[in-house]
Amino acid sequence: MAQDRFLIEVEPAKAAEEGRPSIGPVYRSLFAKDGFPPPIGGMDSCWDIFRMSVEKYPRNPMLGRREIVDGKPGKYVWLTYKEVYDIVIKVGNAIRSLGVEEGGRCGIYGGNCAEWIMSMEACNAHGLYCVPLYDTLGAGAVEFILCHAEVTIAFVEEKKIPEVLKTFPSATKYLKTIVSFGKVTPEQKEEVEKFGLAIYAWDEFLLLGDDKQYDLPVKKKSDICTIMYTSGTTGDPKGVLISNNSIVTLIAGVRCLLGSVHESLTEKDVYLSYLPLAHIFDRVIEECFINIGGSIGFWRGDVKLLTEDIGELKPTIFCAVPRVLDRIYAGLQQKISSGGLLKNTMFNFAYSYKLHNMKKGSKHVDAAPLCDKIVFNKVKHGLGGNVRLILSGAAPLATHVEAFLRVVACCHVLQGYGLTESCAGTFVSLPNELGMLGTVGPPVPNVDVCLESIPEMGYDALSSTPRGEICIRGDTLFSGYYKREDLTKEVLIDGWLHTGDVGEWQPNGSMKIIDRKKNIFKLSQGEYVAVENLENVYGSVTGIDSIWVYGNSFESFLVAVVNPNKQVLERWAEENGVPGDFNSLCENPKAKQNVLVELTRIGKEKKLKGFEFIKAVHLDPEPFDMERELLTPTFKKKRPQLLKYYQNIVDNMYKGAK
Repeated sequence: MAQDRFLIEVEPAKAAEEGRPSIGPVYRSLFAKDGFPPPIGGMDSCWDIFRMSVEKYPRNPMLGRREIVDGKPGKYVWLTYKEVYDIVIKVGNAIRSLGVEEGGRCGIYGGNCAEWIMSMEACNAHGLYCVPLYDTLGAGAVEFILCHAEVTIAFVEEKKIPEVLKTFPSATKYLKTIVSFGKVTPEQKEEVEKFGLAIYAWDEFLLLGDDKQYDLPVKKKSDICTIMYTSGTTGDPKGVLISNNSIVTLIAGVRCLLGSVHESLTEKDVYLSYLPLAHIFDRVIEECFINIGGSIGFWRGDVKLLTEDIGELKPTIFCAVPRVLDRIYAGLQQKISSGGLLKNTMFNFAYSYKLHNMKKGSKHVDAAPLCDKIVFNKVKHGLGGNVRLILSGAAPLATHVEAFLRVVACCHVLQGYGLTESCAGTFVSLPNELGMLGTVGPPVPNVDVCLESIPEMGYDALSSTPRGEICIRGDTLFSGYYKREDLTKEVLIDGWLHTGDVGEWQPNGSMKIIDRKKNIFKLSQGEYVAVENLENVYGSVTGIDSIWVYGNSFESFLVAVVNPNKQVLERWAEENGVPGDFNSLCENPKAKQNVLVELTRIGKEKKLKGFEFIKAVHLDPEPFDMERELLTPTFKKKRPQLLKYYQNIVDNMYKGAK
C-alpha cells in the first residue's frame, strides 16, 4: 500500500501462529514519525488542565448560558475561568464536608450545563471518581450504575430527581447525598429523608463549604478520574475506568494533530456544548477547550431550538453525531428543492463546480470563493457564520452527507472514530483531503494501530486490501472495566485493545470502518452474514433514514425494518398517484415494493451475494429511538431489543415472503 503520505510502519506483519490469526503491520501517524508527542509540562491530571488555564486565562469567558428575560432567551452570559474556579473550590469543600474522601464515587446525572462542569472539576480537584450518567437513561439503568459504582453523592438535574427517587431503596445502600442543580421541593426532601439521605438545592449546597478549607490531594497520572459507563447494545452497561493519563495524553495528541494541519485551537475558539457530557466524545472535546482557555456555551436542551442557540453563540468548532448532520442535510435538501428552478439550477451548478475543483486538489477556501459568497453563504450563517471545523463522531456518517457538507458548509468537515475504551479520538480524517470521504482518516499521533485477520468472516490483514479487526495500543487506552476483570482480559490482550470493529486500510493511509466483528449470524443454508456491513450498503439509499436487517439460522433469507425518509416517500407517492399521509404510505404495499426495488438495485450495484439480498421489508414511520430502548444514547442499534419489539412483524414478513 502507498501509505507513506500519512502513515509510518513501526512493526512488520506477523503470519498466523497456532491458535492466533495473522496480524498486519503496526502503523502510526506520520505526525508522530519522531515519536509520540511529549506530555504537556506540568499537566499530570485533569485538575491540572483546568488549574493551569485558570492561572493563564483568569479573565477569559469559560462557561456561558443564555439569559432568560421575561421568558425569552437573550444573549449568552458568561462566567470567567477565575469565577468558575472559585465556585469549584466551594463545591469541593462542600463535598468533603460530608465526609467524602479521595477515591469516593460522585455521580453526575443530567443535561449539559455549567453546574455539570463545576461538579466534574470538583471531583478532579479532590481525586474523586466522576461517574457520569446519560440524561436519557431510565430509572433501571440509573439504579444499576449508582449501585455498581457505589456512588455516595450524586449531582442531579432538577427535572431528573424523580428518576433518582425511583431507584430507592436499592441505591440507598451507597447513596447518601443528592444535590440538585436547581431547586428541591418539600415533597422531594421528605421522600429522601424517609430513607435517611440528605438532599440540597445547588445554592444551599455551596454554603456547606463556605467556612471550610481542605487540602487538595496530590494526583498521579495513573489515578482513575472517571468511571464512564458505556451505553451497551446488550446486557448491563460496562464501567470504563479512565485515568488522568488517558485524557492528558489525548490532549497532547490532539494539539499535535491540529498544529500539524494548521488548525490549532486558540483561546478565541467557541464551542457549543450540546452532545452529552456523559459520553467520552464531548467530554474530551470540552477538556481540549478548557486546556486552551476557550469558551464553552451550553444549549437550552431542546433540539428544536438548537439552530437558534447556534445563531446566538456563533461557535467556531461544531461537533456532531451523524443524526444531527443528517437533519441538517435533509433540511438543506428541502430548502433547495422548494427554491424554484432558477435557484435550484444555480445551486447545482455551484455545487458541481466546487466539488470538481476540490476533487482536483483545491482547498475548500480556494475551490470556488465566488460560489461560497453568493450561494453557500446562507448555509455558513445557518451554523452561526464562524464555524471553521465540523467534527462528526460516535457513529458512521453517510458518505453523501459528508461530501455535501464539505462543499456547502464552507468549513472543514472531518469524521473521527474512537471508543470510550480508547478515550474517544483514535482516527480522524484530515482537512482538504477529499480522498478521505467515507473514512475516519489516519490514526491520531499518540496511538499505534494494526489489523488482526478474522478468518471466519473472510477478512485478511495481510491481503492486498488489508481488512481485519482494528487493534489499538497507546497511553490513551482505558485501565479496565470496573469490577469486570473477565471482560477486560477479553479485549485487552498484550497491551492491544481489540475494538470489535472491522476496518479496511485505504491506499491513502486512512481507515474505513466496514463491519462489526460480533454482528455476524448464519442463515439456514450455512452462509455467514455480516449484518453491519449490509446496513451500511443499504443505508446509502437516499430514500432511507435508517435500516435494521435481520436473519437467523432457521431462515434462508433476510428481512428488514426501514425508517423511510418522509420527503422522499411523499414525493414518490405524488409522482405515482399513490394517495395517503406518511403513516398510511408506510402501510401501502406499493410503497414497500418501491423500497424493496431500491434495496435490490443498490445490492446489485454493490455486487452483494444472493443470500445478502433483502426479500421483505416493513416501513415504520416512527424512527428507531431511545424511548423504546431500540437505540443506545450514541444511536447504535440494540439488536436484541429491536427483535423483541418487531418480533410479530418479523414473523409476518417471513410468512408473507415464502
